[in-house]
Amino acid sequence: MTARKIFLVLLTAGVVGTAAWLVFFSPVLGVRNVEIVGNVTLAPEVIRKAAAVPELHPLATVDLAHVEGRVRGIRQVASAKVDRVWPATLRIEVVEREPVAQIQAGGKIAVIDKTGVVIELRDVAPPMLPVLEVARPAARDPATMAALDVVRGLPAGLSGRVRKVSATTGEDVTLGLSDGRTVIWGGPDRPEAKARILQSLLKREAEVYDVSSPDVVTLK
Repeated sequence: MTARKIFLVLLTAGVVGTAAWLVFFSPVLGVRNVEIVGNVTLAPEVIRKAAAVPELHPLATVDLAHVEGRVRGIRQVASAKVDRVWPATLRIEVVEREPVAQIQAGGKIAVIDKTGVVIELRDVAPPMLPVLEVARPAARDPATMAALDVVRGLPAGLSGRVRKVSATTGEDVTLGLSDGRTVIWGGPDRPEAKARILQSLLKREAEVYDVSSPDVVTLK
């Protein structure tokens, strides 16, 4: 090998080595900004703290899966996605859990999402969230999940009128409306048909509206 070829090989190796050092070890391409998107109620600082990515940590070596896992550990976060945005930004996109109902938890009010996960504990009850009444509130309890499925599937015109949702099984959900009337909803099946019929029936005076079987409804 001639001296010129040797020089070119060494030069190439030096360039590659320098580039690798810059990318994988140097703070030159380190994290200088953690961009947070998708958050509605969560402060960006809370998400950045959970992400726990040191400033100037080489962007190329950030373990994205681990960062996602740490961010998903925040109670209010349903999902998280982390991406590198070169040259120096880590982008964290979150989807927050949406409050669906509230339950009594000792001396506190637990706000829960559609899957039964507790989002937060409050001292004062949120005024527009229906109260969930089931024997064993839990994410895998059939009565709990049926009640939450019904509530989150209600159209806006009805959901705002519901103050209480109760169930003893997955097939006997009952709604308590803000004006004191009761709706026997039954199971979470056929929600569109039940909602459409109920909105029409509520124009008629009654105390109890049974739409558990949309084909045969009753008023009392």
